[in-house]
Amino acid sequence: MNTIMPPVPNIFRTFRRAAIPFMALALLVLAPPRVAADEPAPEPATTNAAGGPVYLIPIREMIEPSLIYIIGRGIQEAEDAKARAVVFVMDTPGGRVDTTEKLIRMIEKIEAPTYTFVEHNAISAGAIIALSTDTIFMAPGSKIGDAMPVMASPQGGMQSLGDAEREKIESYVDSLIRGVAQRTGRDENLASAMVRRSIEFKIGDEVISKEGEILTLTHIEAERRFTIDGVERPLLSEGTVQDVPAMLERIGLGDAVVLELEISDIEKIARFISMMAPILMTIGMLALWIEFQTPGIGWGAVVGAVCLGLFFFGHHIAGLAGQEEILLFVIGLILLLIEIFALPGFGLIGLTGIFLMMWSLLVSMAPNFGEGPLIPALPDLKIPIRNMVMSLIMSGIGMLAVSRYLPKSRAASWLVLKESTAARDGYQSSDSHENLIGRAGRTVTPLRPGGAARFGEQRLDVITRGEFVNNNETVVIVEVHGNRVVVEPTRAESP
Repeated sequence: MNTIMPPVPNIFRTFRRAAIPFMALALLVLAPPRVAADEPAPEPATTNAAGGPVYLIPIREMIEPSLIYIIGRGIQEAEDAKARAVVFVMDTPGGRVDTTEKLIRMIEKIEAPTYTFVEHNAISAGAIIALSTDTIFMAPGSKIGDAMPVMASPQGGMQSLGDAEREKIESYVDSLIRGVAQRTGRDENLASAMVRRSIEFKIGDEVISKEGEILTLTHIEAERRFTIDGVERPLLSEGTVQDVPAMLERIGLGDAVVLELEISDIEKIARFISMMAPILMTIGMLALWIEFQTPGIGWGAVVGAVCLGLFFFGHHIAGLAGQEEILLFVIGLILLLIEIFALPGFGLIGLTGIFLMMWSLLVSMAPNFGEGPLIPALPDLKIPIRNMVMSLIMSGIGMLAVSRYLPKSRAASWLVLKESTAARDGYQSSDSHENLIGRAGRTVTPLRPGGAARFGEQRLDVITRGEFVNNNETVVIVEVHGNRVVVEPTRAESP
């Protein structure tokens, strides 16, 4: 089995989206739905490229936004290879609905026949994606179904929802999965039974899923065949096969060359980093703010640079951020530093720098497929905008907490100067000359009105109250204010 390694990032895409801030956001153009023929059993695959390869694309673990690029890369490589069929090898517990909807749109645009081979689980979002392919096969012991939406709680676990909230969410997911079933010629009631407990799904007089239960099928249940409208067809799966080669033999493609999309270790790390994007942005911006509040270059700059570096690294390797976003961020940071350290006040240059930094972070989280549109579609910016707002709120809370509570914290005591250097505690910014009041001396320079005078062995900078005093004249110290020594001329001889 051949494998396709991820391509090296294209450096010639620089500035491809750099003009995004100055263009209007594009509306997403949906591909027209593709209606599959209603056939009782799969026929040997007909292709647009006789003798082309079969391309395998794995969908494993959680379904989250960075997976969009990986699947998109696999689909693009399959099209470039003129694949005879595209097989999605699935083992997933589910994931995000918005990501699932994007993946469905991508799968429906594939011209070659599409298959899903369920290795172990196609649960929740995985079941919806499987339904969007032309044909489903399952391995022994595998399961498919249970697409009822749930909300994750910030404290962990599942969040309880009221009746109105649950109905709103279930209605949306129900319409999504029913639309997929309609376009692929599958039973809409079967699809809805995977989402709603209130639906009883039965064929004839046989109840497949009782009311109050969510439909989840084993490989044996999914391949059961029923006669509907005089046509015998399987419930969902076209059959149980041991592995992908057995499935290819079943559909008449056993002699085809098999290529598989290889997800590298670096892409796996990048997927994890991209999931942590709001936290990395929050820590990075908070650390840079602390650095700007303190002199010199310290740990704030290091932490901020590391967090934002990881942010761009993860999104760049995951195919979301290009070189142009990183360049925009660097330019914005340079403008901000110029405004802070080189120019008085805070004006247009600083605001432009902040805008470029925020925009680069925003578009770095939007899907980017290289040959796609120059600007992100509005639906693609919903998640980045939410992450950005979440990070700004958390950063604001962090700044407030740092400025108010950190100086009083024992853990941060090493960051704060607590020793008093006030005059009432005996500290002075310069040597005191108050003990010299009344002492006479002789000028060593003309006083106009300031100059120098010598009092015994000590030479001091002195000033008169406005009088001009020649060199080598006698003066008396009459006032001392810190390092300001006031003298008056006198005719008396200096002792």
